[in-house]
Amino acid sequence: MNGNVIVGQSGGPTSVINSSLAGVFKTAKDRGANKVYGMLHGIKGLLDKQYVDLSEKINSTMAIDLLKRTPSSFLGSCRYKLPEIAADKATYEKIFAILKELDIKYFFYIGGNDSMDTIKKLSDYAKMVNSDIKFMGVPKTIDNDLAVTDHTPGYGSAAKFIASTMKEIIRDGLVYDYPTITVVEIMGRNAGWLTAAAALAKSDDCEGVDLIYLPEKVFDVDHFMAKIRDLSKTGRSIVVAVSEGIKVADGRFVFELADHVEFVDAFGHKQMSGTAKFLSNKITAELGIKARCIELSTLQRCAAHMSSRTDITEAYNVGGAAVKAAFEGETGKVVVLKRVSDDPYMCITETADVGEIANIEKKIPLEWITDDDYVTNDLIHYIHPLIQAELSPIMVDGLPRHLNVNK
Repeated sequence: MNGNVIVGQSGGPTSVINSSLAGVFKTAKDRGANKVYGMLHGIKGLLDKQYVDLSEKINSTMAIDLLKRTPSSFLGSCRYKLPEIAADKATYEKIFAILKELDIKYFFYIGGNDSMDTIKKLSDYAKMVNSDIKFMGVPKTIDNDLAVTDHTPGYGSAAKFIASTMKEIIRDGLVYDYPTITVVEIMGRNAGWLTAAAALAKSDDCEGVDLIYLPEKVFDVDHFMAKIRDLSKTGRSIVVAVSEGIKVADGRFVFELADHVEFVDAFGHKQMSGTAKFLSNKITAELGIKARCIELSTLQRCAAHMSSRTDITEAYNVGGAAVKAAFEGETGKVVVLKRVSDDPYMCITETADVGEIANIEKKIPLEWITDDDYVTNDLIHYIHPLIQAELSPIMVDGLPRHLNVNK
């Protein structure tokens, strides 16, 4: 092959995003890449000429194995929105000048919805200027909201952590013989895939959560309070899973019903926090029942000690598939997972045009959400294969060992 490879990571971290990085690096080296560079802090870092030669950081088979088990974004991340090409060609000229300096012919970006917007804009600009650089998106998001693909790497491990944590919260609450309410806030701005994973806690050894509320349906505060009042009459602990992004009928997020400090990122996304706190405070104040809130927050993103082997393997495979597709001439594409069998579970990789994915959110079908504030078995069966099997961390002195780009 001619030319070098560069890869970056963007958006929120996950417990398996580095497995995709390992897949890109290993496959590119196996296919003859001379240099594989890593952008530090995504496209924003590249604009500042922050990059490393990954061969200096990933220099053994053990390092690759360790990287696959290391949570969060090894190369660092960013939430940087590229401007529209027509509005700011200078930014694109600068990026392509840097890529030319490094003799880059293949560009890979591991990320979610906003990251695919970056791939779309760069590949569109490449066509405008007749550049031969190949641009490929590698899917990643715990939110599982990318269009076209069956699911996204990162989701299975986060779902496994959520379901496991819910079982432990349920066990904790049931030690008492009087009613308590625990409201657990789970990530999910507009799509409830993560919160739906709480339903997996219900099994032959666990009572399961009592109520699940997702952003796909309007949240009725009065209805919620009436359900809590009725459930509390059972005299036992009640556990409720809520998406951080649930909204009331007038379009406001539930957390906006209370006083909060608003922060908006470069993509116009509000910082989501406070839904469970608002609801638990309301329960205590109006019903006189002990209630607590638990915000899983960033814990659910990078819990590598609870990662799914299925997830790690698929993350590695999509990284490798992206390299294969780019080296065979594809550009402006995203690797997607296609489920070909449920029993036994099997997914294959394909590529799809980035225009079919960038800036499009995949939400839970309404038919998978019940009218009694829960989810259907179809949704549970969809998630279940994605949490299977384990890949234990490499332990040193009693703690997980991680690969660190700065060490």
